[in-house]
Formats: sequence, C-alpha cells, structure tokens
Amino acid sequence: MAGPRVVIIGAGVVGAALADELSARGWTEVTVVDQGPLPATGGSSSHAPGLVFQTNSSKTMTELARYTVEKFSSLDVDGEPCFLQVGGLEVATTPERLTELHRRHGWITAWGVEARLLTPAECVAQHPLLDPDRVLGGLLVPTDGIAKAVLAVEAQLRRAGARGVRCLARHEVLDILREDGRVTGVRTDRGEIPADVVVCCAGIWGPRIARMAGMNLPLTPLAHQLAWTGPIPALAGQKEEAVRPILRHQDADLYYRDRFDGLGIGFYGHRPMPVAADDILPFDDAATMPSVLKFTEDDFTDAWTETTSLLPATQDAAIEEGVNGLFSFTTDNFPLLGESPDLKGFWVAEAVWVTHSAGVGRAVAEWLVDGHCSSFDLHECDVNRFEPHQLAPEYVLTRDCRNFVEVYDILHPLQPSGDPRPIRTSPFHPRQQAHGAYFLEANGWERPHWYEANARLVEGRDIPTPNDWAARHWSPIVGAEAQITRETVAMYDMTALKRLEVTGPGAAAFLERLCTGKVAKSVGSVTYTLLLGHDGGIRSDITVARLAPDRFQVGANGNLDLDWFRRHLPADGTVQVRDLTPGTCCVGLWGPLAREVLQPLTDDDFSNDGLKYFRAGHTYLGSVPVTAMRLSYVGELGWELYTTADQGLKLWDTLWRAAEPLGGAVAGRGAFNSLRLEKGYRSFGTDMTYEHDPYEAGVAFAVKPDKGDFIGRAALERRRADVRRRLTCLTIDNPRSVVMGKEPVYDGPRAVGHVTSAAYGYTIGKGIAYAWLPAELAVPGTALDIGYFDRRVPAVVAEEPLFDPAMSRLRG
Repeated sequence: MAGPRVVIIGAGVVGAALADELSARGWTEVTVVDQGPLPATGGSSSHAPGLVFQTNSSKTMTELARYTVEKFSSLDVDGEPCFLQVGGLEVATTPERLTELHRRHGWITAWGVEARLLTPAECVAQHPLLDPDRVLGGLLVPTDGIAKAVLAVEAQLRRAGARGVRCLARHEVLDILREDGRVTGVRTDRGEIPADVVVCCAGIWGPRIARMAGMNLPLTPLAHQLAWTGPIPALAGQKEEAVRPILRHQDADLYYRDRFDGLGIGFYGHRPMPVAADDILPFDDAATMPSVLKFTEDDFTDAWTETTSLLPATQDAAIEEGVNGLFSFTTDNFPLLGESPDLKGFWVAEAVWVTHSAGVGRAVAEWLVDGHCSSFDLHECDVNRFEPHQLAPEYVLTRDCRNFVEVYDILHPLQPSGDPRPIRTSPFHPRQQAHGAYFLEANGWERPHWYEANARLVEGRDIPTPNDWAARHWSPIVGAEAQITRETVAMYDMTALKRLEVTGPGAAAFLERLCTGKVAKSVGSVTYTLLLGHDGGIRSDITVARLAPDRFQVGANGNLDLDWFRRHLPADGTVQVRDLTPGTCCVGLWGPLAREVLQPLTDDDFSNDGLKYFRAGHTYLGSVPVTAMRLSYVGELGWELYTTADQGLKLWDTLWRAAEPLGGAVAGRGAFNSLRLEKGYRSFGTDMTYEHDPYEAGVAFAVKPDKGDFIGRAALERRRADVRRRLTCLTIDNPRSVVMGKEPVYDGPRAVGHVTSAAYGYTIGKGIAYAWLPAELAVPGTALDIGYFDRRVPAVVAEEPLFDPAMSRLRG
C-alpha cells in the first residue's frame, strides 16, 4: 500500500474515476464508500442517459469531456463496451439556432475537437427519423456518444480494486471526523474509517455530506425528465443498442438517444423541480432508486408533441416509461472541485455530470498527488471561487433553477444575469442611475456598461456600428466614452475589483514569497506582479501597494486570490489577510486632464514629481480621505482613488463637480475594455489562466529573476526555454467584423488558436482581438483569419501595444 489514507464518499461515476486515477498514480490506500449497492448505487450515475456532447463554450469543460470520451472508449466489462461512439448531432429548426450552431462549431474547433456543419440533407442521412422539412442544418461531432455510466463505474472500480483499493457498498456516511482543523476519517453506520484525505463525490447528496465538514456547497438537485418509447415500427429489427448519433433539438429543450428499436427522450423544457439534498430518500426507501422520482406526465406533454413533429416515425409509438431524474446544478454551470477552506484534507468533486466525469477524476487525482493539476485549467471549477453572497441559499436556489431553464438557450457573452438583482451596489449607484447607467453584473456588483446621459457625446463622432451579435448590449455611447477618456477625462467605477489588505510584521516576507516581483520596497510603492502555481502557471496578476511598513493593499482578481493567500499564511500569526472590498470603493480618474481635476481638490502635490507613476499616497480630496494610486488600466494619466464606503458618494460628487466643467464624463465597462485592449493589458481568467506562463502570456516583465525565491520559480525556469505559443495581438480592418472572444483562428484551412478578448479600438480605428497562437505565427504582419459564425474575418498580427508604446501619456 502507498500514499496517504483516502476515503472517497460516493461510488458513482466520479468517485469510481477518482479511485481509478489515484490508484494508477500509486495511491492505493484508498477506500470507496457508498450507501447503495455496487455498481448501481442509486445516484444520478445509475439512471443517467449517458449522452456525451463535448461542445462547450468553456475550453476546460470540453477538455474534461474529451478525456472522458478517450478513457471510456478504452473501457469494457467482460467485453461489453462502456462507450458507444455513435457521434453527436445538434440540429437547428430556426434561423437563430442555425446561426448558433456556427458559433458552437467555432468553439469546438477552437478547442481542437473534430466537428463539421451539415446541410439539412446530411442531417437526415445521419439520423433518418428527422423530418427533412423541419431541419435547417446541423453540427456533427463524430467522437461524441453514449457513456454506459454503470458499466464505467464497474470497469473503473475493478481496475482500482486490482491495485488494492477497497470498495465498501452499503456504508452510509454519518459524520466527517476531524481534529485540530484536519480531517481524520469518516463515521459510517458500520463503523469509523480513518483517513488523511476525504473526497466528497456524493453527487446530489453533496450538500448534506459537505455540511458535515462545515462546508456550504452551492449545489441544487433538480429533477429532469427522461422518457423511453416503446418499439418504433420504423426501427423494427435493430439489434444494436445505438446506431444513430445522439441528437439534440435545443430549440425545444430536447435530446434523444437510441435504445434498440426505441428512443430515449430527455426534456429540459418543463418547470424547474428542485429537491433539497436532505429530502432525498435512502436507497431502501426509494421505489426505484433515490435519484429517480415519479414521472409527471403533464410536464412532458409539450415534449412529446414536439417529438412527434420532429421525428414523425414516433407517431406510431408511445411513451412506455419515464422518470424525473435528479441531477446537480450550480450557479455558474461549472463543477465544484477542490479542498475546503476551513477543514484541511476535506475535498469535494461535485456537480459533475457523466460527460466530464473521467476528466474530473484525472484532474482531482493530479491535484491531490502532485499538488496541482497539470492536464486541465481548473480556475473556473475551484469550489473556493464564490463570494459570500453566492453561497446564500436563496441565491443558490434561484440561480440554479434559472440555469436549468436556460440550459439549452442561446446566451450572449454579455447576457444579463437574472434574479436576485441587485445584490451589491457601490456607493455611487444613485448617481449612476441618475446618469442612465446600463448595468451588467460583475461578481454581484451592478457595474455600468455605459451611460445614456452621454448620448450627446456621440454626435459628430465616427463610431461604427458592429455586426448584429456584437451590437447586443452595446451602444455607440461606448465609443464616445472611450474617446472622451483619451481627449479629456473620465470617471470609472472600479469598486467591483477585489481589494485585500495584508498586514503584520511578516507581511512583506509573506508577499515576497508569493509574488514574482519585488514588493517589499519603500512605503508608497505600487507593484504589478504575478502569483504563480507550483507548476509555474499564472494563478493571478495583482497590484501590491505598500501603504505602511507592515500594511499592503492588494488589487486582486477574485475570491481564489484570497483563498490562495489564506492557504499560505504562516502558522505563527505574523500575517493577517482580510477582504476590504465590501467596506471600500474606488473611482478610476483617467485622461489627459486628470491632474487638472485632482490637483485643485488637495493641498498635496500631485505633479509628476510629487506622485510618480506606480506610486501611492494618502490625501484628502475636499473633505474625503483618499488613498490615491497612480496607475491606469486604460493607458492614460490618472489615479485609482479609494475611500471607505460611507464616503463614496461624497468622493463621486467632489470629483464630478471638478471634472464636468473640463468636459469630463462618466464612463462604463464597454469603454474600459476597448481602452485596455488598445494598451495591450491582459485580463486574468480571459487572456491568461493557470495553463499559461508569463513568457507565453507576454507578462515576463513582472518576473524579477534577481529577487529571492518565490512559489513557482523552479518550474518557471524550466518553462522559460520552451515557449511554443504566445498571446498575440491581432487587428481587424472591417469595423463591422468585431468578434467577441472564443473564436477559432485559422492559418489557411488549419485552425491554429483561439481568441481570448476582443473589442473595437475607438482610438486606433480598428478591431482588436487577442489570441493564443503558435509562437512561429505570432510575428507582426502575419495574415490570419478568425472564424466568426459562418464567416472568416481577415486579421493581421500587430506589434503591441497599439496605443502609446512610449508610455508618455501614463508617465506625463
């Protein structure tokens, strides 16, 4: 036996995958426990229809699915395959859906999975039951298929068992044991099992198990209808379980799969039917199994009507059986993976459907064994990503139900989130409403995208209208606000950006250990720096301002940064970290006239010599105490101005009274994004993530090799000499061809990369797209194409930054 003692709670398709992957890596002192029998334990895996569609707007989710396909294709149980690779076909019955299939084709192509768009006739050739008069086109992914989930559980547990893993059926977990902040085991109805690591893979029971460890898991089990037809005469004689592609009719919230001479029909078009994890029956009390509820025929009426229309041959059949099966939903549609922030050794791998199960098993196994995941970028999936309000029961239930309703909807990248809103408002909110702000949500904050009060600024300006898709949640006012920032001055609400305070006698040494740059500099210094993982990948980019010898303010990207800091705190109590965001606010005052706005409001010297670029200081603006940092994410002279929330409205009014007479304006996120791309500033989570290193991402200047050791340094040295891809700036001449992000980039017929961020540059008069490309193509002047729906958009690799390369405006 080798490795720490591990208990995996849940022997469904996720728990089985994790046991297999851990034992393959040499951790064999593993015990899998489940309250039900093996291999059909009664959870979601036991009734799941098994459709594996790899197409997803998230690169990570597609890669998790791709690994699941690859692994399941290699598994069998006594010669019976665990995966039927019949392909996956999505069909369009409306022009809007056909357009959406082109977008989805772009995603799957960008992520490196083979796919092709089909004509109506080709769709019918693939799935002859389709009514040719209903179908406008389709998207085929040949490697999709049907996962036989129960067989996959059995196959993976057999492999794990052959390596020494114990599998204990009929063991109900009653409690998580702990001592001194560490997990020590689990208590079951058949006794205690000691453990150094406990991983909750309990699926729909996950919230109940996590609560035993003091963890609030934002997951809701929701019932989803699955019905099976009787024999369909047109399919008479079909001896194989599945011969046609799995089929999605997303216009009607439907999917289909073969079952010999009948069909399985899944339906998401009914009302949300949430179930509390505590109300799910024990295995022996359930009529069929705990995850299967009684079929509500009335909810399925529309599904059957639409099925008989799309697949006319089903008119000669009938529904013979059906279930309302429970599946896990989360507030952002991503899994919940990682270690509890409060109980060391307690991990979760939850809200994972069969489609991504083997990939998640591998990811979590790598994370546990190596201390990081090398195969997948998991920043979207980390369970510690949530803000406190996102764990509120009302929020979780409302958003999870909404995600069920929208599961097959066509969603714009800027799609406004639904209720509950508003949740978080900055102190400036009343003034923003008065200016006619168009609000979108950011981490729960109501954040202006533009202001209708600035409509007058559009007159006389050349602001091109983008294509119809890019013009959604857009206004020409965005362009006017961007241009006015370059011409005079503008005020931006930056409150939504997370602010942390690091204090204590060990604060400087602590930050030096985590950061790639030198941050233990003079009081008043501000440093742009990176946080790296132990593998040298970028965990975040942050600013660190030293405001006192033992006090630093960190401009962070989200709750994962706070979690990272807390996990690395020294045990001696010499460092404290707290989240300042809720009690503070920030105005970005930027533009060539920013100093003329600011200097008359204070007795302190805000000249170029008085407060240099990337320096911070305390001052009073009128009667408002402010921390002023001279930095800018839009490439203009200016300051980030911080104060406490109770003084925020006063700060806004003070600045506005000074800026308005100079021709200043308030400006929103739309202008901000355009300006930052003109300047080439990266956005973590969009342009660069855990899978990228500083040399690839173009932020190597933030790494100071002459400083002491820092997390990730050794790995970074190894990666430095092998840069094979680069984050690259592309420009687009056609102003109607603004792209949105996640589109494939082509070199001739070959897909070679994908777009990260994109916007129109209202200063330079070109479209801008940043993209990951092979290093040999990241050469200025290289002509490429971006796949945008059914078009190819010509683009050219450009030198960056596109605006003010000499940095004269920032430093003036």
